[in-house]
Amino acid sequence: MLEIPVAQTVDRQCKHGGLALTCTLDYAARFLRRKRLLTDCGLAFLVDLPQTTSLDGGDALVLSDGRHVAILAANEDLLEVCGNLPRLAWHIGNRHTPCQVESDRLLIQHDPVIAHMLEHLGATVRPTRAAFTPEGGAYGHGRTHAHEHGHTAHAH
Repeated sequence: MLEIPVAQTVDRQCKHGGLALTCTLDYAARFLRRKRLLTDCGLAFLVDLPQTTSLDGGDALVLSDGRHVAILAANEDLLEVCGNLPRLAWHIGNRHTPCQVESDRLLIQHDPVIAHMLEHLGATVRPTRAAFTPEGGAYGHGRTHAHEHGHTAHAH
């Protein structure tokens, strides 16, 4: 029986030159702890990290045989939000919605309810396809939902 390589270490924003192996994952799939994955060329490997980890494009998983697998952020269906960006970003953040902040637009996951709210706030919202790497915020690398506010009632 062939053993597949195991990745137990993440190399953040890998500087390891000459990476031949890549693995393209969308935002949801880049949040993992233990999972069997395939590289883009079809090599199977097992991710077995000490805790659930959020990976960004540019990070690499270090395999047990010393090879690195560069993580690429896949293009996915998103919503592009334009308008008064500071105000719109506040409303998006107030709903704990992951958001990629750029100089001329915000990108969020496709959500018709949030889109409707943003349009009522004067935003232009249109579908797009792009790699999604939202801000991690003060509470976690790449994710915005793993924190407590310090009180029990939380209404939006």
